[in-house]
Amino acid sequence: MAATAAKVLILLGASTFGVLGGIHIAYTFWSDKLLPRDQAAIDAMKGTTLVLTRQTTIWDAWIGFNASHSLGAILLAAIYLLLASQHMDVLARSQSLLLPGIAAGCAYVWLAHAYWFRTPFIGVTLATACLVAAFILLIL
Repeated sequence: MAATAAKVLILLGASTFGVLGGIHIAYTFWSDKLLPRDQAAIDAMKGTTLVLTRQTTIWDAWIGFNASHSLGAILLAAIYLLLASQHMDVLARSQSLLLPGIAAGCAYVWLAHAYWFRTPFIGVTLATACLVAAFILLIL
């Protein structure tokens, strides 16, 4: 019973990370949702390089950071969706496999609270809570 509830929680939490990552990557490449409202800011980002290197602009780094951030959430989702749906017995025996997902989720919660806005904060908090609850169910 606890393993079944844990599986549902992992699937729910992982799906939430996947949906958020998918929306974020779609917004990065196929919408204007993550663009600065001020065109002058975009122009400045495209015309300025990093102190670290002149090989990339702030704009290219912005797009790359957003894309890699999205891919991280999608990868987190894919790993736990695969484990929970096809190898729940492994998770039930080795609960520590949930710890990297919980750690990543906690990092996303902190980042969302410190730097983002309400919707992703709520989403990553709920997703992480699902992973934590699943972990607790599996260790009991």
